[in-house]
Amino acid sequence: MDRSDEKQPATRALPETSAPAASPIVMSGPPNANVASGRPATVHALRNEIRVWTRDLLIAIGLALVIIVFLYQPVKVEGTSMAPLLSDQERIFINKFVYRFEPIERGDVVVFWYPLDRTKSFIKRVVGLPGETVEIRQGAVYVNGHSVPEPYVPPQYEDLSDFGPVRVPKDSYFVMGDHRISSNDSRVFGPVASHFIYGRAVFAYWPVDHFGSLSGAEESTK
Repeated sequence: MDRSDEKQPATRALPETSAPAASPIVMSGPPNANVASGRPATVHALRNEIRVWTRDLLIAIGLALVIIVFLYQPVKVEGTSMAPLLSDQERIFINKFVYRFEPIERGDVVVFWYPLDRTKSFIKRVVGLPGETVEIRQGAVYVNGHSVPEPYVPPQYEDLSDFGPVRVPKDSYFVMGDHRISSNDSRVFGPVASHFIYGRAVFAYWPVDHFGSLSGAEESTK
């Protein structure tokens, strides 16, 4: 007799083979912390860079101040004796150390203590050097008998009178203003001793339309 209706012994189900459990992931922070963890490093690097730039900027400013204070001096021009190169109330920088390394040359625009009142400073152009003979004939300047070109003196500023001849003493300089008809210069107070000269005009910074180097005007006369 077919014993199909007989209960079959229950077959023990074998456990399914499952993949081994993955190793637990230890999270040290919230999700995406691995991305966010780079931000502090970036901020730190940015702060370091800002500190470096700030330090370099302060050093540059300090050096600039040292250069201005010890090498250059800002001065204000009063009067029109150096027009048209310099105008009344114009601000310029003078180099106070240049003549420790270079000789004073004809055409230089120099600043010096006024020989008749050493509490005042004048600014003029060097015309005659030590040992030279300076003479003015109808407004034209002659040095050692030779005419000196003066493109910096406009015709309307010329003084057509005569002067000299005079010999410039050793270690002294004959100076004149470019605005000859309104300049108190060596024609009045005589040559200027070299130890009175303490700087050369190098740069104009105010007003802005005069902003620029004054050296070109000097070089064109040499």
